Parts: sequence; C-alpha cells; structure tokens
Amino acid sequence: MPRKLFVTTALPYANAPFHVGHMMEYIQADIWVRVLRMQGHEVHFVCADDAHGAPIMIAAEKAGKTPQEFVAEIAAGRRQYLDGFHIGFDNWHSTDGPENHELAKDIYRALRKEGLIAVRSIEQFFDPVKGMFLPDRYIKGECPRCGAKDQYGDSCEVCGAVYAPTELKNPYSTLTGATPVMKSSEHYFFQLSSQRCIDYLRQWTGHAGRLQPEVLNKIKEWFAVDEQGHGGLSDWDISRDAPYFGIDIPDAPGKYFYVWLDAPIGYLASLKNYFAKTGRDFDAFMADPAVEQVHFIGKDITYFHTLFWPAMLHFSGRKAPDKVFVHGFITVSGEKMSKSRGTGISPLKYLELGMNAEWLRYYIAAKLNAKVEDVDFNPDDFVARVNSDLVGKYINIASRAAGFLSKRFGGTLTAQHAADGQKLIDAVMSQSREIQRLYEEREYGKALREVMLLADRVNEYVDQNKPWELAKQAGQDARLHEVCSVCIETFRLLTVYLKPVLPALAAQVEAFLRVAPLAFADVDRPLGQHTIGEYKHLMQRVDPTLLDALFEPPPAPVDATAVDEPGGEAIAETIAIGDFSKIDLRIAKIVGAEYVTGSDKLLRLTLDVGEPKPRNVFSGIRSAYEPQDLVGKYTVMVANLAPRKMKFGVSEGMVLAASHADEKANPGLYILEAWPGATPGLRVR
Repeated sequence: MPRKLFVTTALPYANAPFHVGHMMEYIQADIWVRVLRMQGHEVHFVCADDAHGAPIMIAAEKAGKTPQEFVAEIAAGRRQYLDGFHIGFDNWHSTDGPENHELAKDIYRALRKEGLIAVRSIEQFFDPVKGMFLPDRYIKGECPRCGAKDQYGDSCEVCGAVYAPTELKNPYSTLTGATPVMKSSEHYFFQLSSQRCIDYLRQWTGHAGRLQPEVLNKIKEWFAVDEQGHGGLSDWDISRDAPYFGIDIPDAPGKYFYVWLDAPIGYLASLKNYFAKTGRDFDAFMADPAVEQVHFIGKDITYFHTLFWPAMLHFSGRKAPDKVFVHGFITVSGEKMSKSRGTGISPLKYLELGMNAEWLRYYIAAKLNAKVEDVDFNPDDFVARVNSDLVGKYINIASRAAGFLSKRFGGTLTAQHAADGQKLIDAVMSQSREIQRLYEEREYGKALREVMLLADRVNEYVDQNKPWELAKQAGQDARLHEVCSVCIETFRLLTVYLKPVLPALAAQVEAFLRVAPLAFADVDRPLGQHTIGEYKHLMQRVDPTLLDALFEPPPAPVDATAVDEPGGEAIAETIAIGDFSKIDLRIAKIVGAEYVTGSDKLLRLTLDVGEPKPRNVFSGIRSAYEPQDLVGKYTVMVANLAPRKMKFGVSEGMVLAASHADEKANPGLYILEAWPGATPGLRVR
C-alpha cells in the first residue's frame, strides 16, 4: 500500500555556509526519499534555516546588520549547494517565519496547560556593559584547575577540565571585556524529569525499529539513576532573557524561547509553509494516523531529538516522530576535518572545480550504513572507487554496446534473447526487492555492492561474447544484435537501482534510452523491441589532480627567525599602484586620548587631520599605551575608511600600528609616528 511520509534533515544554523557534513546528511536523506518515491509512495521532504539565538544576534551586530538581514544573506546562498548536489527538498524555510512563531507559541501554551512548564529563579553571569546574560561561550577567564588564561566558561582546552562558568577565576565577557556580575532571573523550564514524561519516553523509545540499537543504549544511560540519586532526566531551561533574537514567550515580557525549543518546531513550520503554497491541509495531514514522520540527524543532537522533541510533541497533543535516523560525522583520511591541517572539504569549492556532484553522492552512499558510524573520505579511495565502479563497471556496459546498435541496427533493440542473455537479465531483475530493502534500511553501502556485483556479471557476459569480434565475423549479426540488446536492457535495470544515488546521471540515461522517468516498477517491464537514441559519453573519470586542488593547504607555521617571513608572516600578495592609491593615509595629531569605559582593549583618540572638526577614533592599543603618553604625538591614520558604529560611539578611521604575527611569543604593539615637521592632513604617498 502507498505510504505517506514527512521527512526532514536537521536544521543548519544560519550563521555560516554549508560544510561537507551538511551535504553528507542531505545526500543520505535525499537518497532515502528518492527510493520511496520510486516505489510510488507520497513523501514530503522539507528543511529550514535555524535562524534564532544569541550567536546570530551578536554576529549580525558585528556585521552592522539586523539579525533578519544577516540570516537572509546566509539563506540566499543555500540554493547553489542544494541544486549543485541534486538535493531535492520540496521546501526550504526559516524558523523566523510566521508559521514557526505561531506553532512554537501553540505548543508552549499546550505544555503549560498540561502543567509541564515550571518557573524558577536562577543565577547567571551578566555583562553590565552589554546588558545581557552571557552564554558559556561568551565568558572567558582562568581555568580553576590549572590556571590557564583565556579559557571558555565550560571547559579548559589546556588541561581538559569541565566546570561551571561561575568557577572561572578572573572571568570576563568576550563581548566587551567587562567583568561579569551574578544576577538572578526567572527562567521557564519544561519538566522533562516528571514521571509522566519519563514513562512516555520509555514507551516511545522502546518501540521496535524506531531507533538504532546504539541510540537506545545511549538513551538508557541518560535515564539511569545511581544509588545516590544522581543522573536521570533533568528539566530543560527553555527561556532566555532580552536582548535575544528569537520568539517571545506568551505572557512573559522580555522572555524568549531558547533556540533549541523553536528549532525542531521548524520542521512542522516548513511543512505548513509548503502546504500553504500547494493548497494542502496541514492540520489534516498531521492528524492522519497513517502519516509517518521521519528525521535524519547527526549523533551530536540525539538528546534533543529523542527526548525533548517527542515529549514536547506528545504532551502538546501532536504526533511524535515514527523514526529518528542518527548518523555519524564525516572524517578525512581517518581524521576530523580541519581547515588548518588542510583536511577540510568545501562543497562549494568542489563544485567550482568542476567536480561531478554525483561522484561525491556515490562515494558517500557507498560508505553509509544504518549504524551510527563516522564516514571517512579518503582521496585515493575516492578516485579508485568512482573510476572503477561508475566508469569502469557501470558506464562501460552502455559504451561497449550502444555504438554497434546505432551503426548496425538503427538503434533498435531485439526482444529475442538466447538462454544465456535471458538468464543474465533475469538475474539482474531478481535482485530488485533485495536492493530496495537495503536502501529502505539505509544500508546504502550494501545496496551498491549488490549493484556492482551485478555490473560485474554483465561485464563478464560482454567479455565472453566479445561484440567487437562478432562485428567482424560474417553471419553473426543476429548474435551481435542480441548481445548488445542484453547489455542495454541490463544497463537500464542497473540505472533503476542507481537512480536514487545518481539522479542527474539517470536522467541522462533516460534521455539516451528514450524512456519515461524510471521507477522500481519498471524493472518488471522489459524494453523489448525498442529504439534508443544516440549514445553520448555519460561520465568522465576523476582526475586525481582535482583532489589536490580541493584540499586547502594548511597555513605555513609562524617562524619568528625565518628571513622570508618578516614579522612572523609572509609578505601579502603583490598589488598594483592603483590598489594602493585607493587607501588615503594622512598625518594625524593626537589631541586627546582617554580610556573607554567597559573595554580593556580600546582607547578613544581625538585626532586632528587638518579638517575643520577633529575625528573620533577607537583604537585597540590600550595594552601598550597610557592616554597621557599619546597626546601631542603625530601618527598615521586611514582617513577614507568607512565610519564604524560601535556601542561606545562612531569610529571615524583607523590608526596604524605594527605588531608581530605571534603576539604571545613576541609581545609588543607600536603605533606609527611621523618625523618632526609633518603637519596634520599631509597625505602619505
């Protein structure tokens, strides 16, 4: 019976372009969706940008944009990735859309009505200059264990200690440099620790086939309580205080939903947005008990999707997910991806180099299984596997037969097959159900191995019958016609099996074969006496040099003694005189200097640049100079730099200063000074 499904991938945070980990997840889900659609099922495949939270608010502020403008710019760049790698989402939305605001508030109200929302006062670090409570990532200080400086508020990168932000010594805000203070605030909690939630989640997680065994084992650890009563599920803080970019909590002025509450609701919001565009009834669809809700996610967000999310949905009167498919990360040659080590893969660079997107789709699929395992990208293996499997085995079948059919038989296949040919066709057809089963169970690697074993059998048939020799022998036209027809028929069947992984290539094959879009039902419908089109080469081999260009070289290590890297860094790329002339450097007299309240890095300088009115410039030189030592000095400034609005005021230029690239090993900051005789306003040429 046809199934009805609602399928999503995890929402990417809208503060950066996609990385290859995103593409791996999208490719995995896209293949699964295509399999089900080729089986005749109704599948709605949606996603959205995760647009809320303090990091986006702060990044937007630094960029001089509103959060909405900042997120919109990120969203505008998504399509080139999705189209480039043939990811067939039906809809791409944003958690800042009106549908998400409405749904998040409705779900919250339902949870509150169920008595599962509690309000408690908590103490947190507060930045008195910024006027906001500080998430852990915006607090630094000295590690309470080893004393290392500049460590984040949750863990030490030097000794590995884990601690609370309040344990840091000499803490400071990374936003302003101010010393944070403890401040109380009322927060809203979803009572995940309630017995009702625990009982429901034990039942939901225990449903056969809903979660992978490894995921179930991890969830059992989260449920576990030791003899001292430690452990178990904890209530979830779902609120944040203003200023915050997010969805305001009903009847709670100045309070916003924590981004992780409204983010998964974005799945529903994207579907609702899509249905509004296409005239479907969202509420009726979600109320249909036959609808299956399926999520593909990375292992790092398992807790949210297997505990908070199903509990939120269930106790707000909505359908909980039917399946949550968890996958691992992608590594490069066995190591975690690192741009600094030259092991990062940019999906956009991959496409810009002209590399075939379906090489990557196939390679990732060939590595994927139903377990929560990392997928390793090995450049040498990538080249060998793609060239061997796709070109050497699969494409080779059509290229060895199509020319003879076109030249000798007008491109028309014969429906008459000898016993060996029919036996081969039957063998390839017989694996359809098994290959579909493996795909459905996300055992993509096993499915593709089965397909390539079948391709091997077809190539063995070609080698045994040698059509290139039959073509030279008198009286062998019928046999040549039959052998080449068997090759094309089996090539068609293999294309059906590969289509979920290689949709663009399959479309080329469909055009070549002059057939309608292939589905799994077409396996049982032989082409018979059918005329195909002219064969054109379908896929190039991977050029290994492309892999060298794909991986970004790691930056050269800083060597203070290296003669070719003065100041600890290489000389910048050569520019033309026209490039330099765009920068207007002027002599400036420092007529005033003072500390900036709330900043341990900046000094406010008042500069005479020979204009009627002096300029105000904020300069990060506080660590090297006292204000009184600067007044009366002549320095050099960039006079045509666009004014920058800062929280302390507007900075109208930049004072030039020199420092070593490795400031820790070679401390020192030196502003440029002009020789006696220079006057304010003189241009530096």
